[in-house]
Amino acid sequence: MPHDLPTADSLSADEELLRYSRQIMLPQIDIKGQQALLKATVIIIGLGGLGSVVSMYLASSGIGRLILVDPDQVELTNLQRQIVHTTERIGMFKVESAAIQLTALNPTVELELIPRALSEEGLIQLAQQADIVVDCTDNLSTRFLINRACVQTQKPLVSGAAIRWEGQVSVFDSRKPDSPCYHCFYGELTEVEQACSVNGVISPLLGMIGSTQALEVIKLLTGAGKGLVGRVLLLDALAMEWHSIVLPKNPQCRVCGVPHA
Repeated sequence: MPHDLPTADSLSADEELLRYSRQIMLPQIDIKGQQALLKATVIIIGLGGLGSVVSMYLASSGIGRLILVDPDQVELTNLQRQIVHTTERIGMFKVESAAIQLTALNPTVELELIPRALSEEGLIQLAQQADIVVDCTDNLSTRFLINRACVQTQKPLVSGAAIRWEGQVSVFDSRKPDSPCYHCFYGELTEVEQACSVNGVISPLLGMIGSTQALEVIKLLTGAGKGLVGRVLLLDALAMEWHSIVLPKNPQCRVCGVPHA
């Protein structure tokens, strides 16, 4: 770490500078970027396989406030892939279990725990408090609900999904007039059973997709690099191939399209 590294109020403590030193050394992050992370509020919906990885990387990276939403409790079958939880915390609410791990990892991060499912109105109210919403859920109806709340509140949505050996990540940013939303991607598709309990999933896949989601959050907050707005990144883990496809905005989308009189 350079000896002449500038300091700021939120990074005044030597311990905090040391904690984030490897990020601060990156010219795309620097002090300004780290300050942006420390001031940010991020909502993570779903503390399962994806949410485990997203929450741990965002906490370790110095996101100032994480709001964790999940109504479920830790079960034995979760532990193959949901690495924020442990055997001794079976039966505990996932948000409470995750909070133990995240606090141990970085006690400076502020945590808000919501151990219940939220209505669309509740999601809208919650999203208004945040800079970014991260969708780590595993069912289509909830994803549509989250998307509508993000479009209404003009909050960026970082979406990830993983099943069997396949995963996908995208960013939907309704602050940008040309950005599609999640509904542009799936349209009027009805619920299809894609739960891990039915189809199975290989555990490291969640790490790869969740890490990519966390990286996109950091890039959004710091302005680093090129993000996934308008693109969907697809992973075939059996072939170990990534594919990027363009996702245009649907002007007729009933969620984000231009309303007609």
